Amino acid sequence: MVKATWNGAVIAESDDTVVVEGNHYFPRASVHPEALTDSKTTTHCPWKGTAHYHSITVGGVTNTDAAWYYPDPKSAAAEIKDRIAFWRGVVVG
Repeated sequence: MVKATWNGAVIAESDDTVVVEGNHYFPRASVHPEALTDSKTTTHCPWKGTAHYHSITVGGVTNTDAAWYYPDPKSAAAEIKDRIAFWRGVVVG
């Protein structure tokens, strides 16, 4: 079971993650939705497409743009559609 934790709380856990470029992409259903807030931030990857972001809030503390996902990835990255990855201090393991 792979878990993502931040600020002392588990925000995602699954035994069905997809690892791309060293990042675990969790199924959206395995991520605690109450910890996520939509962000307007987007970035572009030449082979995956446009990433969209969520901020994570736990215990009244917000980690801005600490989760990302590809709602419509390019075909080379189709396996990460509807999956969320983490960074910015979120511990995954």
